[in-house]
Amino acid sequence: MTRGNKNTEFEFIEGLTADLSSPVLIFPTSLNATMNIRRAISQENISNDSLARIVGTEPVLSAQVLKLSNSAAFNTTGKPTTDLRTATMRLGFAKVRNLTITVGMKQLSEHQSKGEISQLMEGLWNRSLRVASSSYVLAKHISKLNPDSAMLAGLLHDVGKFYILNRASYYQSLFTSQKALWNVVDAWHSSIGAAILENWDIPEDIRSAVQNFGNPDYNHTGVADLTDLIVAADLLDAHFDERSKQTINWEELPSSLARLSLNLEKSEQLIAYTKEELNMILQAIS
Repeated sequence: MTRGNKNTEFEFIEGLTADLSSPVLIFPTSLNATMNIRRAISQENISNDSLARIVGTEPVLSAQVLKLSNSAAFNTTGKPTTDLRTATMRLGFAKVRNLTITVGMKQLSEHQSKGEISQLMEGLWNRSLRVASSSYVLAKHISKLNPDSAMLAGLLHDVGKFYILNRASYYQSLFTSQKALWNVVDAWHSSIGAAILENWDIPEDIRSAVQNFGNPDYNHTGVADLTDLIVAADLLDAHFDERSKQTINWEELPSSLARLSLNLEKSEQLIAYTKEELNMILQAIS
């Protein structure tokens, strides 16, 4: 990297530092609008009519709510609907609120993304969707944790990386290699992610799970928690993905898998048993 690029890299990192110390993070206008809708529908005692009316002000979110409500994974009636009131009632408040995050992160991943940054964003987005889907399935089948909370935690587990890559899209000439870019991402994504979760008013249990996900020293006793769930989902996704080079050492079982009683045999059985459901959920939220 040239001296000029090093100076630019310093400016980029200074910008991230300034973002962290600012009460207002820099997001695309479309994402800010989506997060405002999330705040509006997070009010206590909001009626389904009000929920549907607020969702209806954002075309992309409206389309996603209808898509999810009509999906095989969540439409138990088998009857399709084009009515937002019916769709929001079918899904429930938690899923609709979570869907605003899905739409917002998609907007963040697509904003100003070009060339190599766009490819990295797409890969990161697809991985986040898979981990979110796996987290939902794990919570539903092998834990007493809330599946909707697990899905949201899985979706957000790398949110800091999205923000940094989005900001890096304005400095594409700076990064002469993916390694240089990922060095910055790896160093800063946890701090940035924590600031984003606070900015978006994410519930404390999910914020803790996402922040603990990136902490190599995190450990606890007792039953599996939300952090264990998203760590397990991430590990299993990487291990059983043919494109991944990451594998699990089953002889030295990671603590998160151990707390969920997931050895190799049980993991393979679970994946086989839930494969169809997992694919339906992934298709529904994509």
